[in-house]
Amino acid sequence: MLEWIDVHCHLDRLEGGSELALKQAIDVGVSRIITIGTEPADLPIVIDLAEKFSPHVFCTIGVHPHDGVKYNDEVGEFLRKNASHPRVVAIGEIGLDYYYNQSPKEEQIYAFREQLKIAADTGLPVEIHTRDAEEDTIKILEEFKGQVKGIIHCFTGTGNLAQQALDLGYNISISGVVTFKNADDLRNTVKNIVPLDRLHVETDAPFLAPVPMRGKSNTSAYVVHTAQVVADLKNVSLQTLSEQTKKNAEKLFFKLIKQN
Repeated sequence: MLEWIDVHCHLDRLEGGSELALKQAIDVGVSRIITIGTEPADLPIVIDLAEKFSPHVFCTIGVHPHDGVKYNDEVGEFLRKNASHPRVVAIGEIGLDYYYNQSPKEEQIYAFREQLKIAADTGLPVEIHTRDAEEDTIKILEEFKGQVKGIIHCFTGTGNLAQQALDLGYNISISGVVTFKNADDLRNTVKNIVPLDRLHVETDAPFLAPVPMRGKSNTSAYVVHTAQVVADLKNVSLQTLSEQTKKNAEKLFFKLIKQN
């Protein structure tokens, strides 16, 4: 059976519960899941899930741009204190979202910069969310060039954003969006811009279920459908994609983790 790593999943929000979702994922070859922290209240929850479902589950801790207004010094101290936790593999989900603007831009930018500082200081990679904010995202990432690595998660941006992010040392993670009928630009970016050794696959479950599961609540097991489309775009076998994305994830997220 091929092995997959779902590098971005909201395991605490999946239909049927985390335990069932994990079993379904393992049954199709998903050996590891990174479950994502998004706001102060859920950070202890994702850590608990990663502890409970070790060795299959790891987590990130961070404040999503939607909740940027909730970021403060106390949250920052929590991130710094828990960055060394053995199940924490990244700071995230952090970034900018000017599409919804659920937090004011100034608050989003402040939270983004502060969390990038924490990543730089602790040596953790980041998982970045960016929507309708490409210029500011790259501008801020340039301030941390050479200090922080990570992924642009659920990449749906322009080819220009992909190339700039790659040039800054970031990897690109592809979700089920790549399977959607109207995603020709994204498929072109995956095919022609993102190299295989900088590529990841994810679900962003419970959101964005891939074709042929579109319309259902997404779950980590569905990453195999995204992987098939990505393999076809890169003109490689599923075996090759599995081996390479595993290598990419281990290099970025798990190189300091002792598997047990």
